[in-house]
Amino acid sequence: MLYAAGYLTGEHVENADAEVFRLWIPNGEIRKLFASLVQDWFRETTRADASGINRFCEAFPVGDVPAIQEMLQDYLWESISIRDTAARTNMKENFYHGMLLGLLQSQGVWSVQSNMETGIGYSDISIRTPKRTGIVIELKYARDGNLEKACMEALKQIEDRKYAEGLKRRGMKKIMKYGIAFCEKECMVVMA
Repeated sequence: MLYAAGYLTGEHVENADAEVFRLWIPNGEIRKLFASLVQDWFRETTRADASGINRFCEAFPVGDVPAIQEMLQDYLWESISIRDTAARTNMKENFYHGMLLGLLQSQGVWSVQSNMETGIGYSDISIRTPKRTGIVIELKYARDGNLEKACMEALKQIEDRKYAEGLKRRGMKKIMKYGIAFCEKECMVVMA
């Protein structure tokens, strides 16, 4: 239905045993629409487990990496289907980005921003808390399944593009830097 309505474009895969099509999101406007829909869906889903989501979010400003990873891993296994990430490899990260934004935006007193210009680039997720803790989260999709390598690339990007500097200039006294990697229903979280 999405293909027929023009929300996805595609092409027939030659030499396939069946009628197989490769589909993708055709443009930025529809990509924004899908991201918004994913965020709205996760907001509704997370309302059912507000205390768990609060514990998840509260782990970020205190640097509780094991708790973040465990709760995020549980959430992936309980909530998503691997079909949810059925997109071109360079688009898979967008699904996780929308999901994590939906979870983090549950904290009404936080300023949570997506793709905010900070430092010399655009960080995936930037958070400013009332206690003046800034949180930078860079996400990666581990195409080869090497979550640790993808996390290290995320942390390197935070440093190379000076994302923390942008939060410091906005008055944040403490900065937390997270690299989070995903591959289907698996994730890994590291902090610098």
